[in-house]
Amino acid sequence: MPINGIIPPVATPLLNDNEIDEQGLERLVNHLLEGGVHGLFLLGTTGEGTSLSYDLRKRFINKACRLVNKKVPVLAGISDTVFENSVRMAHEYKEAGADMLVVAPPFYNPLSQAEMQHYLDDLAPRLPLPFLLYNIPSHTKINITLKTAIHARDLGASGIKDSSGDVNNILALIETFKNSNDFAVLTGTEVHISQTLLNGGHGAVPGGANIFPGLYVDFYYAIKNKDYNKINFIQNVILQINKKLYHMGEFPSGIILGIKSALKVLNICSDYAAHPLRQYDEQVRGEIKKLILELDATIKNDN
Repeated sequence: MPINGIIPPVATPLLNDNEIDEQGLERLVNHLLEGGVHGLFLLGTTGEGTSLSYDLRKRFINKACRLVNKKVPVLAGISDTVFENSVRMAHEYKEAGADMLVVAPPFYNPLSQAEMQHYLDDLAPRLPLPFLLYNIPSHTKINITLKTAIHARDLGASGIKDSSGDVNNILALIETFKNSNDFAVLTGTEVHISQTLLNGGHGAVPGGANIFPGLYVDFYYAIKNKDYNKINFIQNVILQINKKLYHMGEFPSGIILGIKSALKVLNICSDYAAHPLRQYDEQVRGEIKKLILELDATIKNDN
């Protein structure tokens, strides 16, 4: 079976650019596992993977995998501008205990579809674990086409996470791979979770599941069971998270900063963000605290 369910893109708890918030990481992993998530995605966009030193990434993967202890699959991002660095990280993360790798296009230089396919031709044979393709055009200058996704599947990819923000992309992927029993289609766009799952997609990689993992897991099962009252309630909460939390303050990095600030409100981990990001000031933190407490009360009242 392909990977499925709710797989949070785990925030990376930090004390500074060189130190992991180890107690915070343990609390966060326990928080996610207790919420019933189906897997963890480490060192993705929400995890600030490309902003961390290679040494810190390796230490983080090792610590996180030990904490997870094979309770759920661990996916590890190996995105980099340097090909050999991605290969090296892949092997290090396998040794650390990761179960799957996540491959986004190399960022900075714009790529054609043919160049991306050649990149996968060279990379896939050197990967020691199954891999998930990651489409995030806002960060990589390329929107992976169906042809490139099919090419990745033929090279052994186990699925694709689509964070294009275009629901038509997701629906086209679902239709294309509906007969591929070993290829998962996951959405990285939280407001598209219900459309993805109701139309045959396999799961989601929602940042908000760092904060309220149980809510997103309940959403997954409500959709599977076609419990429309529950779906409508949770969809409204997720819309509030997207509309308010992710757009708090004045920075385009609001998703990362909002999630980290919310985790601090919940006394889970530090809200330090790696350079070049900078955590919110006290005024915005106060607004986030008020919002998170309101949402938490709303969720608990429904239960």
